[in-house]
Amino acid sequence: MIVLGIDPGTAALGYGVIDRTGAHLRAIDHGAFHTPADLTLPERLLAIHSFLLDLIELHAPTLLGVERIFHSRNVQTALAVGHARGVVLLAAAEYGVDVREATPSEVKVAVTGYGAADKAQVASMVATILGLAEVPTPDDAADALAIAIWTAHRERPGERLNAGLLDRGAVAPKVPGENAY
Repeated sequence: MIVLGIDPGTAALGYGVIDRTGAHLRAIDHGAFHTPADLTLPERLLAIHSFLLDLIELHAPTLLGVERIFHSRNVQTALAVGHARGVVLLAAAEYGVDVREATPSEVKVAVTGYGAADKAQVASMVATILGLAEVPTPDDAADALAIAIWTAHRERPGERLNAGLLDRGAVAPKVPGENAY
């Protein structure tokens, strides 16, 4: 199974492609796509979209994993990541690729065992898990490979997992008076 991991951003978008055969994971491709700073936001999004379509066509992934915005201290950063995520979801839909979403801490736990791991720890573990001779660079590529690893490990045959639900409460609303305790 080919898995494409995406670390979304409008200035730099990280990507990582891995192959899962049984329990074995192998890196196929990774890197970062940078958009020129002099482009307008619509031009950047169009460039990202074109790049993603080429990447999906080249590797034909079965699954696409993308980072979910969990929180951000900077509203501008969150909006830029949100725009890039929208383009990623659009490209996946255009090719009929199933999408899985994870928060940064979910990915860190899956790769390092620690939800607050720093970028160096994540990159080091990505290299170890994938048997790479060197730590993948730039950080955006290492993060995208980590997302691909999470996606590959999370997937179970015949099971449909989170497929882009932004409001889980709308799908399974809590009934007043219910309490898990």
